[in-house]
Amino acid sequence: MKTKQNQKKKKINLKIKRIFLLLFSIGIIGLSSGLFLLYGPYTWVRETLITTAMTTMSHQYLARWFFSDEYINKVLVSNALIEPEGETNPDIIEMPDFENDKKYASKYEKDIFEGVNENTIYKIIDVEGKGYKGYIVAIYKPEKVKLAVSSKLGTEGETVKTMAQKNNALITMNGGGFFDPTWNGNGGIPHGTVIKDGRIIYDYVDAQVGGGFIGFDKDNKLILGRMTKEQAIAKGMRDAIEFGPYLIINGKAAFSDGDGGWGIAPRSAIGQRQDGIVLFAVIDGRSTSSLGIDMVGLTKLMQNYGAINAANLDGGTSSALLEGQELVNHPRSTMNGPSGVLRRIATAWIVVE
Repeated sequence: MKTKQNQKKKKINLKIKRIFLLLFSIGIIGLSSGLFLLYGPYTWVRETLITTAMTTMSHQYLARWFFSDEYINKVLVSNALIEPEGETNPDIIEMPDFENDKKYASKYEKDIFEGVNENTIYKIIDVEGKGYKGYIVAIYKPEKVKLAVSSKLGTEGETVKTMAQKNNALITMNGGGFFDPTWNGNGGIPHGTVIKDGRIIYDYVDAQVGGGFIGFDKDNKLILGRMTKEQAIAKGMRDAIEFGPYLIINGKAAFSDGDGGWGIAPRSAIGQRQDGIVLFAVIDGRSTSSLGIDMVGLTKLMQNYGAINAANLDGGTSSALLEGQELVNHPRSTMNGPSGVLRRIATAWIVVE
């Protein structure tokens, strides 16, 4: 009897040892693979990790865990985004003419024009690319695009849902960045100058992210330009923020050998086609179904849909898109964290009736 029990114990112990050896081997293989990806001959993984982490304010430690400041700076320099020079020329923008826009030159043109007419205000288009999913909103009446701001601007921010409700907006997308001390700001203080209805309503230091003014003039044309607030008013800006970087100016796109130094993240952008149609772009990130997009990919996406002028907006958790009061995309604050997180922000772009 004891012999049988001893044999049974030996079999159980042998199984435990085998399981332990298997898990240990898997751990060693996983660690080796991780070290190979981080320090091996292929640079894409480590450069993406560095540029993605260093773009955020609260996760830069992820890069510093593995790499020296000297190497991090080297990677950031080699991946820097080179913005297009100059400012937008509004004379090349013409308002939409649906009678002449019925032929589809590409899939993207079909996405824009199929099923719309002169009464259509906007259309939401699902987009998908390598590692990302998101949305393009085509707005066919540029005069319907307005700037919304927190009702407590300078003190406290509001979510896009609150701004949408207060403005009875058809579409709402986040706008520029905001002062975020210790990465725990309440979204109340916008970076840069804010112009609404043709007058300056707030002015603070800019975000130092490139770009400059992003806004619409009284002819409903998107203006991108590095200028003073006095010059912006003189140019007839009706609604504007300051942020960046610029992605496309007068058809000339930003250039980068790498990912632009911004890594992969949730992103938002605004642009305008030569026919006057305004484009909102919101890309999801921080999930296995959509990691996010880098600046090069965002620029290409805006180009594909015909943007002749385009600029990056605030990203990360701030990237949000609403249709009415319904959240369209899936904002997240952390990788695979809860979906639908809405951050309080200072400004938003809206589409109204």
